[in-house]
Amino acid sequence: MTSADELPIRRLTLADLSACLDLSDDRSWGREEHKWRLLLSAGQGYGIDAPPDDPVGGLLAAVVRTSYGGQWHAIGMMLVASRRERQGIGLRLMRHMIAEAEGAPLLLTATGNGRPLYERLGFKALGGITTLTGAFGGAPDAGTGLRPATAADMPEILAYDRPVFGADRTELLTRLASFADRILVARAPDGRLTGFGATWPNVTTTSVGPVLADDPSIGRALIGRLATDTATPARLDVGDEHPELLAWARTHGLAPVGRTTLMVLGAPEAPGDPTRRFAPYSMAHG
Repeated sequence: MTSADELPIRRLTLADLSACLDLSDDRSWGREEHKWRLLLSAGQGYGIDAPPDDPVGGLLAAVVRTSYGGQWHAIGMMLVASRRERQGIGLRLMRHMIAEAEGAPLLLTATGNGRPLYERLGFKALGGITTLTGAFGGAPDAGTGLRPATAADMPEILAYDRPVFGADRTELLTRLASFADRILVARAPDGRLTGFGATWPNVTTTSVGPVLADDPSIGRALIGRLATDTATPARLDVGDEHPELLAWARTHGLAPVGRTTLMVLGAPEAPGDPTRRFAPYSMAHG
């Protein structure tokens, strides 16, 4: 059997979408085609092909890096085929990603299975994230100044996002119009932007995120409006820095279904202001 060190790493493109979905299926992650398309078009995917002596073929491993202005990088969708796990393939691919970052900090969300690998590479845990799903019930918090976003709002959304997220997400946020089902903005009586949020379709859920806002009440208003009457059960990822949001989501019908860990390499903490970030774009995007 070909060893991990002998397997070449190559760039992935949209032509590899089916192979990435097959790999996700192999690890029971689901065929998240909508998200994979965004990741492979807005980020840089890397993969390892099965060697000729592998009876199954396809991709043995894949990972995607999303770069934010070269200041930060998010690592997502780190997958190794179940038949080749614990053979050093994931370690080799992650070392390649660290080298490609050229010293810029890296951010990722780790499952329980993946966390030991990242700790071995020097990543530090920053806190947990609870994933909730379900049908949002009850009236959402009353929110004034919420309305659908338009193209004219995008310059302000980009300006608002940069200090809150802590890096330039222009490449990703300008794709929201084609990626998201809904985009809402919140504005104060004087017209100032006080938050924004979006939803996007996944395989069996409607993901709520990103959501950024000036304070928890605006964040809840955005989430409540976005999570109401979704075509599929709503999904919300809540960081440990927002226990009140977690409790609120549970009282409105969303139930916890999993826990992951936010981890960082090359910096003492995540960028930006986590107190104003109420939901990520996706776990894979940091």
